Amino acid sequence: MQRTFDSPLGRILLTEKEGCLTGLDFTDAPLLSADCPVLREAERQLREYFAGERKFFSLPLAPEGTPFQRAAWESLQRIPYGETRSYAWEAMQIGRPGACRAVGNANGKNPLPILIPCHRVIAADGTLGGYSSGIWRKEYLLALEK
Repeated sequence: MQRTFDSPLGRILLTEKEGCLTGLDFTDAPLLSADCPVLREAERQLREYFAGERKFFSLPLAPEGTPFQRAAWESLQRIPYGETRSYAWEAMQIGRPGACRAVGNANGKNPLPILIPCHRVIAADGTLGGYSSGIWRKEYLLALEK
């Protein structure tokens, strides 16, 4: 099932499968209002997050990816709200210290941005690095969390 809603970052499309969130995408798709409990709850929590009222999400997530990608995405969830880490830190967290570039690629394929906070990963020199949803969105999310 799918549901869309408008956010400060543009329209968000949420996707659910078997009671778990599997996708969060930015889209131009028309508004969809699937009446699904997990999608309604995800929208509510995201609205609270954008309003500065929520720092943690408590949603059932089921991102699909390779074992390496899933390990990278799990490490992202250990980065506290309002803090950033480097790609090197993330690579160390998953036991692959030389895999900074691969970690960056995995983050770029994160199907649940914001909920799995890949925006909190920056380059070792302090620059923002990349963000598959647009660097302006990464800047917005980091500013929101300060």
